[in-house]
Formats: sequence, structure tokens, C-alpha cells
Amino acid sequence: MTRWNDERGSITAFVAVVATALVMVAGMAYDGGQVIHAHNAARNDAEQAARAGAQEIDLTHLRQTNEPRLDPGDAETAALDYLARVGATGTALVDGADITVTVTRVQPLRVLPGADRTITVTETASAVRGDDP
Repeated sequence: MTRWNDERGSITAFVAVVATALVMVAGMAYDGGQVIHAHNAARNDAEQAARAGAQEIDLTHLRQTNEPRLDPGDAETAALDYLARVGATGTALVDGADITVTVTRVQPLRVLPGADRTITVTETASAVRGDDP
């Protein structure tokens, strides 16, 4: 005899939905953590490259005018060389005593479906020390 209100198998659908939801939550935690880590790593690379470039002061100009200014070619080269050493990609732009480095990093999503995340971070360093407190 067959009952029309047979509930056999209903727990299977519930478990499948809950398991999928748990995998998605775990994916958000893992992939989200990886994106945050990639952002921090890109920021660190940009900061360090900007510092490397900010050390390339144009000494001739400094001695003649007592005004610090970066040597644009050397500063950009130093920043880009640093990025190449650490395996990062980016750009460097010199403006007087300041150098701005932009690092771009692509972070693939391992668990969640969707496109990879592109992370762009910009940091600026100056060859001039700020006012001391």
C-alpha cells in the first residue's frame, strides 16, 4: 500500500542544501581571507618600493638649492627594481620629492565561483622627512 504523503528522502534534500550553504560560507571565509592577504601584500610591496625610490635624491640639486628633489630616472628604476625582485607588478611616478607607486595584483578565487579579484594599491613616499613633533 502506497501513501501519498510519504516523507522518505526529505532529509536528503535538507542535508544537500545545508551542506552547500556550509561550503559557500567556508568559501567566503577562505577566499575573503585570501583577498585581504593579497591587499595587504600589495600595500606592503607598494610601500617598500616607494621607500626604495625615495632614497634616490638628486644630490646636485640638493647641494645647489638646499631643496630635496628626487632623481626621476633613478627613483623610478629603484622602485621598479624592488617590485621585480619581489615578483610584483606596478608603476612608479616621481613628482618633485615624492614618488607614488601603484601595485596591481590578481587574486584567484579558489572556492567560490566567479571572476578573479584584481587588487590595486597606491602608496606615496617622500624624500623629505615630515616635521618632527
